[in-house]
Amino acid sequence: MDGIEYIGLVASSLATLAYLPQVVKTWRTRRANDFSLSTLLMIEAGTALWIFYGVLRGAPAIWLGNGVTFALAGLILSIKMENVLSCNKRTQP
Repeated sequence: MDGIEYIGLVASSLATLAYLPQVVKTWRTRRANDFSLSTLLMIEAGTALWIFYGVLRGAPAIWLGNGVTFALAGLILSIKMENVLSCNKRTQP
């Protein structure tokens, strides 16, 4: 790994860790009402493509950072889906 890759690793770590406070809050409250389902789905699709791209390019800064982002956004998405499904159950006769 060269020096430029280390810059990429630091950058991707900072960008990825920006999700952590929101993930902790969402996990504690078990509520994701403020998140748009379509936004979360697009983040998941985009990060999945970045992971694929990073692996093909052999760029750990890309696939590692996006792998963690994919997991963190996935956690928020799973709580969002729980919220949506429980809301649908309450509104059905």
